[in-house]
Amino acid sequence: MRYLRACSVDELQEDTPMRVVLEGIPVSVVHTEGEFYAVHDICSHANVSLSGGDVADRAIGCWLHTSSFDLRTGRPTSPPATKPITVYPVKIEGDDVLVSVTQES
Repeated sequence: MRYLRACSVDELQEDTPMRVVLEGIPVSVVHTEGEFYAVHDICSHANVSLSGGDVADRAIGCWLHTSSFDLRTGRPTSPPATKPITVYPVKIEGDDVLVSVTQES
């Protein structure tokens, strides 16, 4: 896997998603409950940015129709969404949050 710098740890506010675009892919990066997560930034139900939503209980909410998605699995935790979103691997190196949006062989 190849990791790309998404942002610095200090740029993330607790429970506030940050939208970044890595290799043309919109990603929402989240720091919550002491952990860092990265998920596809587009709601699988409404095709809107999840970065405008709220974070609670390790889930990110869609601001448009109130669907929410587990940050660990991408699975919907409330309707109307029924399809999961992609979860991307995250690692911290120094002060940088790194995300892998592609898998290389």
